[in-house]
Amino acid sequence: MLLFPSKETVMETIYDSKDILDILPHRHPFVLVDRIVECNDRDWIVGLKNVSASEPWFEGHFPGQPVFPGVLQLEAMAQTAGILLNKITKADGKVAYYLGVDKAKFRRIVKPGDQLRLELKLLRLRMGMARMAGRALVDGELACEAEMMFGGGGK
Repeated sequence: MLLFPSKETVMETIYDSKDILDILPHRHPFVLVDRIVECNDRDWIVGLKNVSASEPWFEGHFPGQPVFPGVLQLEAMAQTAGILLNKITKADGKVAYYLGVDKAKFRRIVKPGDQLRLELKLLRLRMGMARMAGRALVDGELACEAEMMFGGGGK
């Protein structure tokens, strides 16, 4: 359970897709955050990822039974975390590299048509390294959760 406010019914856009492209270095087809709906620019953020049937991974994962890969759920959470880390450190466009993933669990299948609600909470930020707790929900149901560590990099 994350320890920050959640207004799941409120869907105000804080950062739209253009803002996200200004903040993150990722580009199509690997931008996995569509918008940010909550963010205090200090220690928590909530993003949305609309899972579309036209995404390239569904061709092979799995034919006739498309499933959004768990590793991409983690990546969507990491990109959302990267937006928060860029805001905290005032370093838009910098890469927050994965240093580790702990306690990752996948609780339900995510498929085309689903919308992932990506909730991230900063646990610790020290000497250029960050630890965050994250979870992804579909219709209020837990799909994925993990703790992630990030380290700063360059452009």
